[in-house]
Amino acid sequence: MKKMIAVLVLCIVSATASAQSALPPADTPRGERAMQQLQARFASANTTGDGKLTRDQAAAGMPMVAKHFDEIDTQHVGYVTLAQIEDLMKQKAMAR
Repeated sequence: MKKMIAVLVLCIVSATASAQSALPPADTPRGERAMQQLQARFASANTTGDGKLTRDQAAAGMPMVAKHFDEIDTQHVGYVTLAQIEDLMKQKAMAR
């Protein structure tokens, strides 16, 4: 399960990331770039501009988020926010 989440995080921050790569800490230049990429991809996928990514929007713009949508949507409201994705990334980075 942890490995699947790690793969999700890596795919979110970079379409070319390898499943074997480690997520850089957010407080490093590389980590900041990864967060900026995540924010840009989220904004692009969020076609309604409401700050909420539905399963369909995720499927179209962030396929790994769509694949693990139910794991990210912990409140089961039918959408995920950038903050939820970022929180999951931080939790998994701290668990290492």
